[in-house]
Amino acid sequence: MARVTVEDCIDKVTNRFELVLLAGHRARLISQGASITVPRDNDKNPVVALREIAEETLSPGDLKEDLIHSLQKHVEVDEPEMDVIAAQSDEVHDESADAPEENITFDRMSEDDLLAGIEGLVAPEKSDDF
Repeated sequence: MARVTVEDCIDKVTNRFELVLLAGHRARLISQGASITVPRDNDKNPVVALREIAEETLSPGDLKEDLIHSLQKHVEVDEPEMDVIAAQSDEVHDESADAPEENITFDRMSEDDLLAGIEGLVAPEKSDDF
């Protein structure tokens, strides 16, 4: 039955590789508890996912967007407009003119201190006592 299902899906998703990616993603969603949109008929999750794509109960475009979103590690954040940034920076400059300047210093570490710290991170050797 899976072969017929794949052949039924080719007219919805023309690239077989993309079809495999989408059906695999949908099958993982089903195994994680997502509700199915077609009767199960004792089929496994990949076949159910292919049948959903073939019967167009799920849009391949929506599945593709969901797959891309699930693989993204960097979430885009709406940046504030430049007018707002300029107004905020003007307020900060006005406040900083009244405040006394402080010298900011950072801790400096010598090479010897750094090496001693790294050596302290090495795991102890295993002994035969355990």
